[in-house]
Amino acid sequence: MYGGDEVNALVVDIGSGTTKAGYAGEDTPKAFFPSVVGRVGQSSGDSSTSHAANGSEKSTRQLYVGSQAMAHRRDDMEVVSPLRDSLYDDFDLIEGLWDHALRDRLRANPSEHPLMLAEPTLNTRELREKTVEMAFEKLAPPALFLARNAVLTSFAMGRQSSLVVDAGHEGTTVAAVHDGYLLTKSIVKGPIGGHLLSQCMLQSAQARGTTVRPAYSFRRIQSASGQWEVKPLDFPLTTASYRQYQLEQIGADIKESICRVSDGPFDAEQNANIPTVSYELPDGTEIQVGPDRFGVPEVLFQPELLKSFKGLDSVQRSDGGDLSMHGLVSDSVNRCDADLRRDLFNGVLLAGGTSMLTGLRDRLERELSNTAPHTAKVKVTTPSNAVERRFSTWIGGSILASLGSFQQMWLSKAEYDEGGPSLIHRKSA
Repeated sequence: MYGGDEVNALVVDIGSGTTKAGYAGEDTPKAFFPSVVGRVGQSSGDSSTSHAANGSEKSTRQLYVGSQAMAHRRDDMEVVSPLRDSLYDDFDLIEGLWDHALRDRLRANPSEHPLMLAEPTLNTRELREKTVEMAFEKLAPPALFLARNAVLTSFAMGRQSSLVVDAGHEGTTVAAVHDGYLLTKSIVKGPIGGHLLSQCMLQSAQARGTTVRPAYSFRRIQSASGQWEVKPLDFPLTTASYRQYQLEQIGADIKESICRVSDGPFDAEQNANIPTVSYELPDGTEIQVGPDRFGVPEVLFQPELLKSFKGLDSVQRSDGGDLSMHGLVSDSVNRCDADLRRDLFNGVLLAGGTSMLTGLRDRLERELSNTAPHTAKVKVTTPSNAVERRFSTWIGGSILASLGSFQQMWLSKAEYDEGGPSLIHRKSA
C-alpha cells in the first residue's frame, strides 16, 4: 500500500514548455521551471552527467537545469529540449529534469516515495516502456504509475468523459476521454502553440524597427545628468540557441501581458486604428502594440496569417488536416463513434498554458458553434482560475495519486523486477 497519508507520492509533469513537480494531495506544484536544459560540452561515451546543482564536473558534458540556471549566460552553452514533437527524445536530459525537480527543488529522495508521472497524450508503447525503465533504474522509486495528460486534465476537472483541448507550448493536442479512458483514435495534434505565438510576437516587435535586447547583452548605467543609458556588452561565445531562447522569453512575456483573442475573426487592416498598449522592454525602451495584440493570437483560428511571419509559414499537421483550433476539435470529434459526438461537443475542456489568453474560451465556443451539427450543443469549460488552468495536468495527477482507492494501481519495484517494463501497459491509464 503506497498511497494515503502515510507516504506522500511525488507527482512530476514534464510538459513541452515547463516541468511541474510536487507532492500528491497538494493544490499546486512546489517546483515549476522550463523544460529546457543548458548544455556545455558534447556527449561522450561516459553517460554520467552533472548539473548546476551539484557543481561537479564528472564528464565532458555539463547540464544546467532550472529557471535560475537558464537565466545565467555561459560561454558555449546550448539550449536544448529533451522532447521532440512533444515526446521524450533525450533521456539523459529527462533524467536531468527529474533530478532537478525531485532532489534539488523538492529535496526529496525518490527511492522513498511512489512516483506518478504524467506522460504525453500521444506517447508510444516503446517510449512508455523506456520511461518506466529509466525511472526505476535511475530514481529507484518503490512504485510507479504513468497517466496520460488528457486523462489527468479530465480528472482534475471532475469529468469521467470529456474532450480535452490541451493548448500547450509546442502545439495543441485534442483527445477524447470516455469513462476515464483515453480514446486513442481521437487524438489530433496541431503545431500551433504558445512557442509559435511567442515567435510571432517577437517578429512583429522587431518588424517595427525595435531592437529587442536580451537582459544579458547590455547594462544600464546612469549618466551625470541623471539619465539612464544602455551600454551594450559583448559576449562573442554566446550561442545562437541561447540568444534565441532569451529573445523568445521576451516575446512570450509581451504575448502574455497584452495579447487577447478577439470575439470574432480579426482583420488587422480593418482594425489598423485600434488603441495601442505600451510595453517596456528589458532595456527600458517602450513599444506601442496595436493590432498585433489581437493579430498574433488570431493565428490559432486563422493559420493562414502565418504567411506574414518569416520562416513560420511552413508548419503543418502530420496528416495534412486543418491547423485551426476549432478544426482540430472537429476532427477529433469526428474520429469518435457517432453516439459519443454530441456529448463530446457539450463537454469540451480547455487547458494548458496557452489557454490563459484572455477571450480564448469564448472564441473557441463561438467557432465550434458555427461548425458543429445543429443538433449538438457546444459548451467549452475551463478551470475556474489561472493556476488551475496552467497546472491542470499536474493537479489531476496530484488528486489521483492521493486517493485511497488508487493504491492498488501502482506498479511496484518488485513487479517491475519480475515482469519488466511491459507491465506498465496493464497498469497505466
